[in-house]
Amino acid sequence: MSRFGVRTGGASDRAFVRISFRSPSMRVVVDLNRCQGYAQCCYAAPVHFEVRGHEILFYDPAPLETKRLPIERAQHACPVRAIAVEPAGLAEGDAP
Repeated sequence: MSRFGVRTGGASDRAFVRISFRSPSMRVVVDLNRCQGYAQCCYAAPVHFEVRGHEILFYDPAPLETKRLPIERAQHACPVRAIAVEPAGLAEGDAP
């Protein structure tokens, strides 16, 4: 069974994420195990979240601070709360 943001069809599942090369002020994390593909984030922030093909989610994991409002709108629109917005300086496992 495929999940939103993961393409299946081979021996392994692969997630696709757009990578940013600028100095981020926040970090966006989408839990692809929790996401059910309702795509409400795409309606709330279409510039930052996009579904391509069969349930492949593209998003900017390191947006600038000026984009916080639409990103938080997408976070709150997610019915399964799969989107987290954190400060960029946090290491994995640190509490926000």
